[in-house]
Amino acid sequence: MRVRVDPDRCMGHGMCAALVPSVFTVNDETGMNEMGEADVPAELGAQARRGVVACPEQAITLLEESTSRT
Repeated sequence: MRVRVDPDRCMGHGMCAALVPSVFTVNDETGMNEMGEADVPAELGAQARRGVVACPEQAITLLEESTSRT
């Protein structure tokens, strides 16, 4: 699983990092989530979903990886 943060949509509310600091981080100086695209360990999947839902700007996308690779 991966998360992708769209820097053009992030407005620095910080809800993702406030709710799920183990997955999301924000820049202390700008307050913006600048993590781009990152892997999320399977055990943190539920928490990552909480951060996605909490984003008021809908700047975070959850990328579910397929279990079959060809």
